[in-house]
Amino acid sequence: MDAEKPEKREKLLVVEDEVDIRELISFNLEMCGYEVIRASDGMEGWEKARAEEPDLVVLDLMLPGLDGFEVCRRLKGEKSTQAIPIIMLTARSEEESMVKGLELGADDYVTKPFSPRVLVARVKAVLRRKGVLKETTSHRTVSLHGIAIDPARHEVRVDGKSIVLSATEFSILFFLAENPGWVFSRSQIIDAVKGEDYPVTSRSVDVQILGIRKKLGDRGNCIETVRGVGYRMESVE
Repeated sequence: MDAEKPEKREKLLVVEDEVDIRELISFNLEMCGYEVIRASDGMEGWEKARAEEPDLVVLDLMLPGLDGFEVCRRLKGEKSTQAIPIIMLTARSEEESMVKGLELGADDYVTKPFSPRVLVARVKAVLRRKGVLKETTSHRTVSLHGIAIDPARHEVRVDGKSIVLSATEFSILFFLAENPGWVFSRSQIIDAVKGEDYPVTSRSVDVQILGIRKKLGDRGNCIETVRGVGYRMESVE
């Protein structure tokens, strides 16, 4: 395990009902220098996320009582917690669960059984992406097709109305909006927003694009599907 510690001691919340898995995840994250808060069920996880406002949540989907889907829905629905990145833990055979979680606003997923090294790498990648969005060198608002994207505030407005995007959705929209008219393959989009050689399926990109379109409403049509290639933001005439 690479125990290189992050410059800032970020606070992470691990929500997992299986004790052995929860402690395995927590131990490996603490070995990398993160502060870890633990929760054993969905309700406790939701309450601790609201009280502690962690930098990231590792969330199991199959939780007793309040399941991971509902926890994700609640966190993304509240202004104080909607920007917190969420990494889902899901069984390898549960593709529908993975898709549903991404549609609810989760930023990434790791399938069980997983390597602690892979999970830590995913955590670092999501936090790094979050930091880039906060400290982006482009502080200008990108505006086109009635959509205004402010990277400094992680804010998107459609015809003046604010909408909520997950960190990944925001990254994809900003990337396409900065390059209107250019067609990008799914792998190019993954490389741009998550880094090269990131193990994400093309299906997850499609889910994120679908989620962005839904949230943009009528303006969602400006993100065009180029059959057999990928996606592009409609150019401005």
